[in-house]
Amino acid sequence: MDGAPESVAARHASQRDPMTDVELQTAQAPVPEPAPYADRFGEIEDLRRHTARGTIVNAIYQVGIAGLSALRGFVAAIFISASDYGVWGLLGLALWTVVGMKQIGVNEKYIQQSESDQVLAFQRAFTIELLFSAALIPATVAIVLAFAVLTGHASLIAPGIVLALAVPAGALQFPVWAFYRRMDFRRQRILQGTEPVLATVVTVALAALGAGYWSLVAGTVLGAWAAAAVALRFSPYPWAWRFDRSTLRGYVSFSAPLVVSGLATLAAFQVIYLFGNEAVGLAGLGAFTVAGNLIQFTDRADTIITETIYPALCAVQDRIGVLFEAFVKSNRLALMWAVPFGVGASLFAADLVHFGLGDRWEAAIGLLQVLGVVTAVHHIGFNWHAFYRARGTTGPIATLALLNAVVVIATAIPLMNELGVVGLGWAFACGEAASFALRMRFLSRLFTGFQPLRHMVRALWPTALAALAVLGLRGAGVGDSSAALALAELAFFIGATACLTVVFERSLLREAIGYMRRRTAQDMHTPAPGSVA
Repeated sequence: MDGAPESVAARHASQRDPMTDVELQTAQAPVPEPAPYADRFGEIEDLRRHTARGTIVNAIYQVGIAGLSALRGFVAAIFISASDYGVWGLLGLALWTVVGMKQIGVNEKYIQQSESDQVLAFQRAFTIELLFSAALIPATVAIVLAFAVLTGHASLIAPGIVLALAVPAGALQFPVWAFYRRMDFRRQRILQGTEPVLATVVTVALAALGAGYWSLVAGTVLGAWAAAAVALRFSPYPWAWRFDRSTLRGYVSFSAPLVVSGLATLAAFQVIYLFGNEAVGLAGLGAFTVAGNLIQFTDRADTIITETIYPALCAVQDRIGVLFEAFVKSNRLALMWAVPFGVGASLFAADLVHFGLGDRWEAAIGLLQVLGVVTAVHHIGFNWHAFYRARGTTGPIATLALLNAVVVIATAIPLMNELGVVGLGWAFACGEAASFALRMRFLSRLFTGFQPLRHMVRALWPTALAALAVLGLRGAGVGDSSAALALAELAFFIGATACLTVVFERSLLREAIGYMRRRTAQDMHTPAPGSVA
């Protein structure tokens, strides 16, 4: 990525995208389909329509998984003592780093590659995944032992060592990524669903029988191994040991910056919790945790969209114009959810605490107000990293994560000492300001001439106007503060945002809805732009 691509507008001045009103390359021109299409999407007639419907499949899966996880935790809490649940919480914290590192790199690089021999490519990637996982098993045991010593809870050792057995099981689930690479989302999600379903059944059954935290351990391990067995049974390619040094170097080069990115983010949160206990106390950290749990929902829509389009981005990684179109549209779709949620969290933070969480969480009000706006800004260009990963360039991802971690760590401690827990929110605001500037720079290198506000403004206006209207009503002193008034204002904010979104983004919404409809006979003879017909 040393040399920036030539200007999108200059290269495609004669083609205007009706959805974005920007001049960019699309697949409307008769461009020969690249070779990766035949292998990746040989049975897909319309790539855009397939991607849109894949978003629905992934959304249903994500909602289902979230529901199962909540059910498993809630039911287990009924039968398991608080101390046993505390052991499980400590185990989760101890293994967080290992799990994060385990999920980074190999599968994404495998999806990104376009080797001529896909059987060999699969076997080599599978081999590397097994090697990485084998190295993590002793690391997992070491972390559990260290955590047991540091916390003084020897009871962590036995279940922690048993949980390490889930690491190789996760590696053996690698065949599901072959279906993801082909954008066969239904089969991928059905195979992946084995683990959470079985884990829930086993956990609840054993918890009811009085197994304590061992019910959670057993559910996790048995679910992982069951999913591994299913993945191996339905693998689209024969699995075999195929070690290749050059392939290993390529995967390490791709994955190393992603590992650095994950560790940088983890380090920032560890420092916050380590020093925040003294600066704002456990109550302040509790407020931060509550605010974070509420704010994280803004990532849902963007994650679903990004996961769905990533295989397609890998297939067209050399077609800058098509990538640009995908970036603009996917971001505008994600912003329709992320911006109203973030701004709404800030706008109604006080009402949420006073009439919902309770006054004991009053310390979270200022934090929510700051983090809500920070989150809304964070989602402008949020999935930029998927486009860099699709092109096999991951160094910038590590650079931005390190910058954000350094800024947050450097500002969090003095701001917490000065302002209390709300200072933590301003530290994240400083980190986001630095990250936003660098994120826009990286995007301008990939898409020369990219202007973020020009392409995102229609996704920002609906929320901005609705928020101003709510603030105007409050300024006019309409009614006394009450739960009923807060609900009325919230309903107005949601309704106004929805209506204005339809006005500003009707063309994009019409296009997205069109992809969901069943194809007509005429559509079958007229492939959509960018399709693989």
